[in-house]
Amino acid sequence: MKAFLMLENGMCFEGTGFGDEHDTLCEVVFNSAMCGYTELLTDPSYAGQGVVMTCPLIGNYGICYDDVESVRPWLSAYIVHRVSEIPSNFRSDVDLNTFLKDNHIPGMEGVDTRAVTRVLRENGTMRGMVAYGDSVDRDAMKEKIAGFRMEPAVPLVSCRGPRVYGDGPVKVSLVDYGAKNNIIRSLVSRGCTVKRFPHDATLEDLMSFSPDGVMLTNGPGDPKDCQKEITELKRVYASGVPTFAICLGHQLMALAQGFDTYKLKYGHRGINHPVKELAKNRVYITSQNHGYVVDRKTVDPSVADVSFVSMNDRSIEGLNYKNGRVFSVQFHPEASPGPLDTGFLFDRFISLMGGDRL
Repeated sequence: MKAFLMLENGMCFEGTGFGDEHDTLCEVVFNSAMCGYTELLTDPSYAGQGVVMTCPLIGNYGICYDDVESVRPWLSAYIVHRVSEIPSNFRSDVDLNTFLKDNHIPGMEGVDTRAVTRVLRENGTMRGMVAYGDSVDRDAMKEKIAGFRMEPAVPLVSCRGPRVYGDGPVKVSLVDYGAKNNIIRSLVSRGCTVKRFPHDATLEDLMSFSPDGVMLTNGPGDPKDCQKEITELKRVYASGVPTFAICLGHQLMALAQGFDTYKLKYGHRGINHPVKELAKNRVYITSQNHGYVVDRKTVDPSVADVSFVSMNDRSIEGLNYKNGRVFSVQFHPEASPGPLDTGFLFDRFISLMGGDRL
C-alpha cells in the first residue's frame, strides 16, 4: 500500500507501507544510528514519536528478543529508506516487518530519509502524520496535524507496580519514568538488588525498601509535564540518599533544584554523540535520545557543577551536585556505543552507595 508522511510545514513524502498499516499522528524526529534498531524500537523514550532513520538499510539482522529494552515498542511510526526482508543473523527471532505488525506499529519505507532529516535539521522537530492509501486528502491531513498535541507519556510507559530484580547485597530503589531494561541489568550485574517503582512513587515508597541508593531513569516527553515527580524529587534530594539519574531523570532532578530546561531544535538521537568529561578532559562516545536539555544559564554553581558537555553543541550532558550524594547524566551509560565507554558511571554509583564495603 502507498504511504505518505506529511510534516506540519506542509511538506509531503511518498513511500510504501509495511508493519501495521494504519494512519497515525506523531512528533517526527530522526535518529543517526546505523545499528541498534531493536533497542530503539523498544525504548520507552520514543513514545508518541515517528522515528526517521538516516541509515539507508534497516532490518538486516532481524529482531532478537534478548535485546529488547521493554515489554513492547512504544514509538508511533517507523520511517526508513529500505527494509531488509530477509534478516541474516543467527540470533534473529523474527524479521522487522513481522515484529511491527505483531505490535501494531505502522512503518513506511521507500522514503528519502536523509532529505527528511535535512528538513528537520533546518526547521526543527515537527508534528506530522503517516497515512496509507492510493491517495490522501492533504488538506485533511494538515488539519489533523494542526490539532495534534503530544500528551504526557510517562504514566503510559511506567510500570504499574513494584518488582524486584537480582539478589545482591546493594539495594537500589529505581524510579521508572520509562526505564530501559539494560539500566536494571547494569545494576544487577554489579551486585545490586533492584526494586522498580512506578513514576509516581513517593519518598516513603522508595525508602520502604531500605535502599542504599535511588536510581532515576530515562523516559519520554517534556520534563515540565512531570510536576508531581519533580516535587517528590525535592524530597529525595533533601533526604541525602545517594542518587544517580539518567536522561529524563537528570532533567527532573535539575528542575527539582530550581534549574530550567528547554527544547532543542531537533534533539540528540543516535549512538555516535561525543561528550567531554570536564574533570578529566576526556571525550566519550555516547548513545543519546532526548529532545530537552538543562539550561546552563540557570544552573546555580553553589548547588551543582557541570560534569559533562556535548562536543557538538556544548549543551549540558551531566551534573554533579554539591551535596556529594547526587549526580546525573543526559546520555545513556547503560548503552554500548563505545562500546562500554561510560559504564564506569554505574561503578561510581555503587561506590557512592558504599558498595565497595558491602
